[in-house]
Amino acid sequence: MTNGDNAARPKLPFLAVVALISCTLIRPSSGFVDVSGSNHAEEPNNDEHPSLPSASSQATEDEYDDDFFPPIADSDDISYFFSTYDLDGLHWALSNIFALSPRNPQNNVNKSIRRELSPKLVSRGGGDNYTTEYKLLHDLEQARYLARVLKESKPSVADYFQSTVIPIYEEVLKNIPPLEDLSRTKGLYAFTKADYESGIGNVYNKALYIETADEINPTWHTQNGGSLLNNQLDFEGIQNNWFGHGQNSPTTSTTSIPGALVVDNLLSTSALQTIRQLLLRNTHWYQTKTPLEFGKYVGSYVDDGLHDPLFLQLAKQLHESMPRIMKGHELKYMWAYKYDSEWESGIRLHADQAAVNVNLWVSLDGADLEVEGFGGGLVVFTAKPPANWDFESYNTNTEFVIDHLLRPTNFANLTIAHKPNRAVIFDSALFHQTDRYRFKKGYENGRINLTLLFGEMKMGDGDDGNAGRAHVGQEL
Repeated sequence: MTNGDNAARPKLPFLAVVALISCTLIRPSSGFVDVSGSNHAEEPNNDEHPSLPSASSQATEDEYDDDFFPPIADSDDISYFFSTYDLDGLHWALSNIFALSPRNPQNNVNKSIRRELSPKLVSRGGGDNYTTEYKLLHDLEQARYLARVLKESKPSVADYFQSTVIPIYEEVLKNIPPLEDLSRTKGLYAFTKADYESGIGNVYNKALYIETADEINPTWHTQNGGSLLNNQLDFEGIQNNWFGHGQNSPTTSTTSIPGALVVDNLLSTSALQTIRQLLLRNTHWYQTKTPLEFGKYVGSYVDDGLHDPLFLQLAKQLHESMPRIMKGHELKYMWAYKYDSEWESGIRLHADQAAVNVNLWVSLDGADLEVEGFGGGLVVFTAKPPANWDFESYNTNTEFVIDHLLRPTNFANLTIAHKPNRAVIFDSALFHQTDRYRFKKGYENGRINLTLLFGEMKMGDGDDGNAGRAHVGQEL
């Protein structure tokens, strides 16, 4: 093989190398898994944190060195496993990285395997030494919810939240100044010595409770013929709509923008219920935003806890069901967001680094107040970033985007109202933002969306606003 041949070969993602050299290790199919290979669905009990397994320092020292798993998986790692639909391999990698991280409360006790959080997680709002008032209020509401709903089925877990977690959150919340006094940090609050003495370091941004889809619904693999998707959907028609030559159907709406469509009732009833429970119960909501800059919503990510096999299977089934749309586009990333019902605005104007965006609302029925002027959904504009713009240019300089790309199009857009189990599938490079919303108060009533990103971003041609217009009505 010549040097040229070597240079042309793509670099294998780090986790792919790990998978190849560790092919004799057991790959768990579900559950929160520690580095010793134990599955918390089978061994759920622990005195201090009843929902989590103990992490074995012996297994770590004998079978793994510090660099065996990276501190975080990247999009290339996710795409590598997904390209062959190796969902067991992807879950194995994600769950082991997660179990080794500071998110696992057992690692506070077992210092021999404790790692520091990845700087990437910290920089995007997932650090464990700061918070915001709205984020801590979310965590408190979730703790109260878990103490209530688990009281009969898992009394030791419910008691842990009631007697330990809730008092800590309540005490620390008393110490957070008003938002207007945190202008220097844009609303972020750094934990103090008093907060740590209250125990915040033991509970904040930890996987205090993880429940798997297998526990919630043991038959989800076989229900509805094994499909998480509504089996009444016409995916051939959906794909025709994407390319601009389809017609409206009872479940799919064509739009004026090629590469953007609306699908109602995307999930089967049982899949929707299971996903809702996963997102309401699991304490994997680690990201907070700076509220004075970005608003009030918490985030959960595939590389930081949102990796239940059901979510990975959903990505696979979406990918298989729309082969013309998804051609050449592997799963790249996934997240879920919960929005503060005390706020009215969500994610501001931006474009995502992917080819296809599947945005699904899984909020409870009746939670949206449906106030006129507050659609609660998504606004998708017809403009894309020009090819010569970088991420910083099109996702931070909002006024420049408005003046140079949106205004020349007279702000042409598709505005989709929120509706539970409604998906908006669109070219992820199109600028978009959350529409204003009004939802009922209460933990279970929050606006929740699940987003899956596939493939690499296809930006507009040229370097001006007109050249940045969308044009995706052509099959690959």
